[in-house]
Amino acid sequence: MAPVSTSDFRTGMHIQLDGQTWRIVDFQHVKPGKGGAFVRTKLKSLDSGSVVDRTFRSGEKFERVRTETKSMQYLYDSGDEVVFMDDETFEQLSLPHASVEDALPFLQPSSTVQVLFVDERATGIDMPSSVVLEVTETEPGVKGDTVSNVTKPATVETGGVVQVPLFVNVGDKIKVDPREKRYISRA
Repeated sequence: MAPVSTSDFRTGMHIQLDGQTWRIVDFQHVKPGKGGAFVRTKLKSLDSGSVVDRTFRSGEKFERVRTETKSMQYLYDSGDEVVFMDDETFEQLSLPHASVEDALPFLQPSSTVQVLFVDERATGIDMPSSVVLEVTETEPGVKGDTVSNVTKPATVETGGVVQVPLFVNVGDKIKVDPREKRYISRA
């Protein structure tokens, strides 16, 4: 596969570095006033699960790792493993709890997600850009509170907590971005 440059980095991309496969969790291009540009990254090892911060010169090249996604249904969380089922073959697949714990607060049982496979091995899940969930707990909104950009915490039906505007109440259905854990709009 063709090498990938630091200018092509995207969150969720997998690269080969020091003989290991790493997932780009976060990255930031930096152009200081003096000197050359560089890229700050946060990488997660697929083998050990460790997260490291690395800085690369702009334009450095790495071997990109081919990933595949497969549509699977989320069944349940058994504590140390999370179980998914293939939509076509009905085969069950377990992933370590740590590899999907960021997405769990926004996953409803029997919802369909994209499971990521790196070299034929399941490594994690790719959440949709938005999910619709019902608010189960939040402080009541006070009439007249219309100040913009003021938020309050709200717990959704799956147990996740997001910051929502003051007008959102218990029972409202809201659209949430599970990747960034943020409120998008009312549904």
